Amino acid sequence: MAVLVLVGVLALAVGGCVCVVWADRGGPRWARGVAHVTLAAGELVRRSQKRGSRGGGGGDSGGDGD
Repeated sequence: MAVLVLVGVLALAVGGCVCVVWADRGGPRWARGVAHVTLAAGELVRRSQKRGSRGGGGGDSGGDGD
């Protein structure tokens, strides 16, 4: 069951990327809509990752390089 969900998510991601490229080349209206949603979802993921990494918690942020 989990494999089917992962395959479905992968298919949606690939389809979204195809629509982004197609819309950039002047595709139909629905492809531009799907591309817009795909790009917005990518931006949300990017912002959530930035927020999560700001929390400090170890890592190599700053310091003198030693």
